[in-house]
Amino acid sequence: MESEQAPLGGVYGKILHVDLTDGSTTIEQPGSELYQKLVGGRGLISYLLLRDMPAGTDPLGPDNLLIFAPGVLQGSNLPGTGRHALGARSPLTGALGSSEVGGWWGHEFKRSGFDALVVHGRSEKPVYLWIHDGEVEIRAADHLWGKETAPTQESIRQELGDDKVRLALIGPAGENMVRFAAVMHDVNRAAGRNGMGAVMGSKNLKAVAVRGSQTLKIADRKRLTVVSRWLGDNYKVMNAWAVEMGTPGSIDGLGHIGALPTRAFKDPLFEQHAQIGGSHMQETILVDRDTCAACPIRCKQVVEYDDPEDQYNIDPVYGGPEYESLAALGSNCLVDDLVKVAKATERCNAYGLDTMSAGMTISFVMDCVENGLLDAEKTGGFLPQWGDGEAMVAAIEMIAHRSGFGDRMAEGSARLAAEIGGGAAEMAMTVKGQELPMHEPRFKTGLGLGYAVAPVGADHIMNADDGLYTFPGGRIERVKTLMEADLQRPEDLDETKLNLFYFESNFNHFSDCALLCHFYDYNYEHMAEALSATTGVEYSVAEMLAIGERGATLARLFNYREGFSAADDKLPKRVRTAFESGPLAGKAPSDETFAWAIKRYYELMGWDENGRPSPERLEKLGLVGLLKEIGS
Repeated sequence: MESEQAPLGGVYGKILHVDLTDGSTTIEQPGSELYQKLVGGRGLISYLLLRDMPAGTDPLGPDNLLIFAPGVLQGSNLPGTGRHALGARSPLTGALGSSEVGGWWGHEFKRSGFDALVVHGRSEKPVYLWIHDGEVEIRAADHLWGKETAPTQESIRQELGDDKVRLALIGPAGENMVRFAAVMHDVNRAAGRNGMGAVMGSKNLKAVAVRGSQTLKIADRKRLTVVSRWLGDNYKVMNAWAVEMGTPGSIDGLGHIGALPTRAFKDPLFEQHAQIGGSHMQETILVDRDTCAACPIRCKQVVEYDDPEDQYNIDPVYGGPEYESLAALGSNCLVDDLVKVAKATERCNAYGLDTMSAGMTISFVMDCVENGLLDAEKTGGFLPQWGDGEAMVAAIEMIAHRSGFGDRMAEGSARLAAEIGGGAAEMAMTVKGQELPMHEPRFKTGLGLGYAVAPVGADHIMNADDGLYTFPGGRIERVKTLMEADLQRPEDLDETKLNLFYFESNFNHFSDCALLCHFYDYNYEHMAEALSATTGVEYSVAEMLAIGERGATLARLFNYREGFSAADDKLPKRVRTAFESGPLAGKAPSDETFAWAIKRYYELMGWDENGRPSPERLEKLGLVGLLKEIGS
């Protein structure tokens, strides 16, 4: 990686710090090394938390930092760069909180003239931030507190006199510090995982409104355009699934082969999967498709349901359910009523809740009720049964407002299990305290490994999805540029899969730093070229992948500082135990194989047997200087 001869492209060299306790704002102007090595997103978030947040900070206390961090590609208009990252110490896990989200907010924030926003402290009263073309205002939000997300967005746009203002905001769930509250963007896109909405609520920060007209410098626009044109020429074929149906199509595909999580990962098949799938959605409630900044694909769902005699009418302003929501609130709870699942998703977006943790927490309660660990006396009469769509929707309301038994559900299934006792902990499907996403580890074994080692707890985005390497073309081809690899079987967990996982998970970490949508099938050379063209610094493929490994390593260092170790890199016993029937009968890695995979991943990452990055790997990654500067 050669040093640039001119100011770095893709950034302004300005990180905005806002302290809500005293109302002060400062602008940090870090050197170019920070941007060259970390580029933004998760890498920058982990670095700033290590540097500026004391160890052991209460995630819901004023000393936690809430960081909004686009990457150098945000604002470049390269297709797929309509994402940005949020981070803090997670109130759900106590580990790193790092959540990525699409839409338009990150693009508009970069146009306002900053590379990142770090929110410190806590306001005495509700406020929102107004950031526009280098200017920052802290405005009163007492009149907005308690409002759902769409009315809040409408009110702020009216106050500012501009309907093109983009907002990151919380609903009642964030205000009530539900530990898996989301930060909503454009009201229908969630930075959903890790409880970033609760951190925002703990600071009495209702929203961050942004608007800008600044022009971001791109070092070589013509060079970047070559990569954009490749995508334009190929996305309709390579991303046909997204163009045709989007993520809900996965319900249909995974449902047939028994890889759709069902009844809290207890059942081998959801016979009614077609009732909540993409085809049925297109035939019934789908009314439009939406997209993110700099994206031609339009994979986002917009649904509407309007029946005067039905209480579950759905407002299209909140978009529509994607795969994770359909599975978490549908098959996972044995609910086969698409309208109720879509209504629950709408309410999650209105209140600001992560649909994955919400669905998994509700299914955990259903499991406890079925097994006699919860009764009417313990829950105040709330006893949801498997398949009860009305109870599932009601639970969303209870959680968001912390009403009745919802107050305890709002703590997440791991904390609730610890309170219930009696074997409930084994029924909570969590890693590091975060609920599993909707991908079956008994089928996708590499992704199951990823659940275990992900710094944020169980997460599917920053890991390699085994199913994407099973057919010619696409992602297996980019892997072949770095290693020998034939088409993969999802259930394999061997040396080839581990080496593939090493490269692909580091590429995904890079994507969460730069920031790039994971649905795009760019190859490694494309991203090295895009990064070079944007910044003016020449990156090889190895140097590009090293950015992702730095992000993963800094995240690991943060977690290690907060008390996490190899002992936390594990999966629930339930999803490591093979089904006795169904399409996946007998399929699950043995305990020995899984333990070997963890150990081998540590070796590939240069971590010791306790999962701590070695001094030699820190030196190789060029992190020693940055860490010395912050005393780590």
